[in-house]
Amino acid sequence: MSRPVFVLPPWLGHAFRAQRGPVPWSAVGRGGLAAGPLLAAVLAGQASVGVVAAIGAMLAGINDRPGSRRAAVRRMGVPAVAGACGLLVGTYGGESMGAVGLTLLLTLVGLVAGGVSAVGPVASGAGTQLLVASAIGAGMPLPETGWQRALAFLGGAGWLLLLRLVLPSPGSFVGDFRFDGERDAVASVYDAVADLLGAAGTSGANARRVALTAALDHAQDALTGPRLRRYASSSAERRLHAQYAAALPLAEAATALAWAGEAVPARAAEGPRRLASAVRANTPTGPLPAPSRSAPALRALDDALLHAADAFDRAGGGDDLHTRRRSVSSLVRTVFGAGGREYGLRVALCFGAGSAVAQALYYSRWYGQHTHWYWLPATVVFLVKPDLGPLVSRVLCRAAGTVLGALLFAGFAAVLPRPEGLIALVAVCGALIPVATRHFAAQTAVVTLLVLALVMVGGEPQASAGRIGETLLACAIVLVVGHLPMPGQRGGGVRARLGAAENAARAYLAHVLSETGSRETGSWGADSRFVDSAESVDSRGTDSRSTRWTLRREAYRTLAEARAAIALAAAELPPIARHSEGTEEVAGALERLVDTTTACAVHLDDSGRLAPRYAQELAGALDELAVLRRAG
Repeated sequence: MSRPVFVLPPWLGHAFRAQRGPVPWSAVGRGGLAAGPLLAAVLAGQASVGVVAAIGAMLAGINDRPGSRRAAVRRMGVPAVAGACGLLVGTYGGESMGAVGLTLLLTLVGLVAGGVSAVGPVASGAGTQLLVASAIGAGMPLPETGWQRALAFLGGAGWLLLLRLVLPSPGSFVGDFRFDGERDAVASVYDAVADLLGAAGTSGANARRVALTAALDHAQDALTGPRLRRYASSSAERRLHAQYAAALPLAEAATALAWAGEAVPARAAEGPRRLASAVRANTPTGPLPAPSRSAPALRALDDALLHAADAFDRAGGGDDLHTRRRSVSSLVRTVFGAGGREYGLRVALCFGAGSAVAQALYYSRWYGQHTHWYWLPATVVFLVKPDLGPLVSRVLCRAAGTVLGALLFAGFAAVLPRPEGLIALVAVCGALIPVATRHFAAQTAVVTLLVLALVMVGGEPQASAGRIGETLLACAIVLVVGHLPMPGQRGGGVRARLGAAENAARAYLAHVLSETGSRETGSWGADSRFVDSAESVDSRGTDSRSTRWTLRREAYRTLAEARAAIALAAAELPPIARHSEGTEEVAGALERLVDTTTACAVHLDDSGRLAPRYAQELAGALDELAVLRRAG
């Protein structure tokens, strides 16, 4: 008789998980070079300016993730601008307000930053830097004025962004190296299609479909971003856009084949594999093996391969990336919706409490004459961010990482020459950040080393003990405030994302059903409101199939975001996790509805009418969703 296997509870097990993947050597190199502004400032006798610039570069380095250069402008640049604004607010607030007024100001900043963070990853990064920089501006004793600090911060972040834009990645000299991130992202989509085709009819098909969604999301993000012109301005970029667009019908056909639950011939995956190799090598596709045309989804796959081969041979086209720009009103609804209100209130209370406690300790001189009370609220910011994992996991990782980093720095400080040894340590830590971001404890340890080194470069004494003490105090504050009851329904962020996923799924279904030209959709479970919403999208004059791909992308993307939020909520302590109970089942029902809708779309393209099997599957998925909604 085998012994039962001990399994850690989710709230504890999450602390031991780490992301996997190859070492991002290009980001490691940029991180090491990020210490350049600090070195230049120290040589010029302006160490304090260099410290602020290094902080800007450090925070930008945390946001330096794999992807395209165009996407990096938004991912790194927007948070940097928010951080500069935070420095201005914190500096002038700290100079003109007393402890009570400053605490109220920082609490208000926390409320705004928390609500804005609900919009998405870039907005969340901007909210983080706004809060951290406002605490630094209010508490760090620097001779520079607010605008000088903001310029130094932007200079450090801008230096790292410049390195991201101009330095080629290792092995990226195939074609135009400016688009190495885009090229790899598009090729990964074709690989994901091939993996899904290979898994069709097996238990791993759903996981492969999720991986395909992630690959499409990443490619879409890599190809979009700020540009001077409305459309792609080079033939290389237009070609990549066309290759991405050609992958969408392949993904649709592969999803339909996986939904059918039947294995497909092995040669069906050979075409997407060759397309992936052609994208990476920037070469023609050559002959592609034609799959069997014995079923509608296989015929759709064959047609998609022919279309892809034609798109690869052309020099351009494909400017439509099938994204839907979010309106200002939808962004406002997100910020002031249930998720934004809950997140904003939680961040405001934690940040305000951290600021109040820090200033009380500072003015009472309870533990010495130190001048870095801002460490406490700045630490609270990272602890209260759900992007970084469940609450208890964040607290455990932050505490462990800070203790490790502080102890390591105490040893380094005893032997390193000053300031050159400390600057070298900053460079090494900057190079380690892209790897350390895979686990919050490792990231905390590296950032602690870097921050303590910057403090000493700025002329302050070694402060490892104070860093440990304030981090543990911040952990206690966030644990208490994070479990306080809040007005309104708990789990608002999860339910808001789930609601967005349901709206996107229904809009996608309505459009697919409207493509039949029939209005007898009541027997299929879709009412006229959904058909009307789909027709309003078509009225823009967009091609019907292009609109369908746009809606499908939005449905799968919002569903993936909801899944991620549900997974994080489920790993919280039971008193918090219970507020999101039942959402996993709703997400599963939505997933089946969207997959069935995709299979229906492929079948309708082939036959022009909806077969009884598909109508029954749609009705069943909608009925299941309705039952789960009533139960919730």
